[in-house]
Amino acid sequence: MNEQLPERGRVFERTHRVRPEEVGADELAHLHAVANWLQDVAYLDILDAGALEARAWIVRRTKIEIGALPRFSEALRLRTYCAGIAASVADRRTVIDGDQGARIEAEAVWVQVDPVTRRPARFSERFLEVYSESAAGRRARSRLRHPGPDEGAERIGWTFRNADIDVAGHVNNAAYWQIAEQHLPSAGDGGQLEIEFRAGAAAGEATLLRNADRTLLWVLDADRALSASIARG
Repeated sequence: MNEQLPERGRVFERTHRVRPEEVGADELAHLHAVANWLQDVAYLDILDAGALEARAWIVRRTKIEIGALPRFSEALRLRTYCAGIAASVADRRTVIDGDQGARIEAEAVWVQVDPVTRRPARFSERFLEVYSESAAGRRARSRLRHPGPDEGAERIGWTFRNADIDVAGHVNNAAYWQIAEQHLPSAGDGGQLEIEFRAGAAAGEATLLRNADRTLLWVLDADRALSASIARG
């Protein structure tokens, strides 16, 4: 784990104290809590920068590398910055450090879309003014890389709740990390996980497909369309 913060450009920072509902009985943070922290610091960064526009954002891919999960009541420092830009795609990196030894590095690829057409929408001059310096000419890429479901993959039932739905009207990306925590090897000892998001899912029944060595999961919605895939490194 060696994410280097940019020497030039915007780096947004906030602090957080790990709360009781964000950890399990082992006092280690849940993965969906980590995902919520990543979303929160990204939103607060955009808001603080004055770059919040009448646009919507969808996440295409989130990868987290865990050195040590945060613990109950640990004081966290979250620092986030833009590491790449394309016409409507941004690569956001976030580093989380804790006063009890927590360390997480995350990369999220976001696409800005028109809220009506749901088509990619180009960034404004204000957005580019704020974030181009830290991106330093690097180009963000939204191409997905996970393979399709394995033949003969194990089938597992899952239910998305109404409480999993966000302001965009579909299952929030943080809810998928509950699946990772439930059905892939534990992240308590560290490692890497990555989720690729292909289509929004609604509340209701879903199907999980898990490969034989339990390193890949595919999430199918009620119509058996592929919503996301989850890889454990």
